[in-house]
Amino acid sequence: MDLIKSIKITDKNYPALLKKISSAPKLLYYRGILPTNKEKCFAVVGTRRPSDYGQRATIKITQELLGARLVIVSGMAPGIDTFAHQACVERGTRTIAVLGTGLDEKSIYPKQNLELSRQIVKTGGCLISEYIEGTPGYAGNFPERNRIVVALSLGVLVVEAKMASGTLVTANLAIQQKKKLFAVPGPIYTLNAEGPNKLIKAGATLTESAQDIFDVLDIDPKKVLQQAPVAQNADEELIFDALQEESLYIDAIIKKTKLSAPVVGSTLALMEISGKIRNLGGNTYALN
Repeated sequence: MDLIKSIKITDKNYPALLKKISSAPKLLYYRGILPTNKEKCFAVVGTRRPSDYGQRATIKITQELLGARLVIVSGMAPGIDTFAHQACVERGTRTIAVLGTGLDEKSIYPKQNLELSRQIVKTGGCLISEYIEGTPGYAGNFPERNRIVVALSLGVLVVEAKMASGTLVTANLAIQQKKKLFAVPGPIYTLNAEGPNKLIKAGATLTESAQDIFDVLDIDPKKVLQQAPVAQNADEELIFDALQEESLYIDAIIKKTKLSAPVVGSTLALMEISGKIRNLGGNTYALN
């Protein structure tokens, strides 16, 4: 897995939306590619013990959101968070996981998601934490990290949650941060439906599909897909520029960008996974 990196709040690449909240971490640790200011992120959260209904709703709506190039943010907890991240990884799409532990593999929680954390980074996503390497999952860390999940996102979707749960803490943070709040309705006799149903009564948008979210956020998936792909970092920007006029063999890309061969190789792989470029065969690449 990538090395753990850090970024200060004063750095220009520090996520702009996160910087807006008064409790933004002064120092952020990450693995992978940080969300850029050009990307639109959206949070999907819910109970650690979802029903079949909750699992299906999470996967369906998450995959629909990916159709508008939204980057899904969640907390990589068991349950709804995990299903949201997995729906992205299975599509080869980047996703952002905000952890309540250090980012070293000994500290990552839950342990059963260790391989998922590797796949998130491998598919161009990012693991983020305000906690230094070696920090275990103290109980108080997880409600704290939820403010980061919300801050990075344009809106928050609650799929299933009991009345007394960390998910409703996240929903309240969304209200405090003036983010759009969405909830999937559930059966009135189910405990997991109590949270979302209460939120809907209080004004959250009742959500049956991603279109309900697109309508509120004023997103037209067709127009989004017609737009040129966005570079996620400076290395991708250089490769985009190199391929603007013609397809190039990998050696020519290295020469034009002046990047090292390992950096070009790994960046090309991630760009191909995300559908930004294509391999024409024999390590010759073109814009997709």
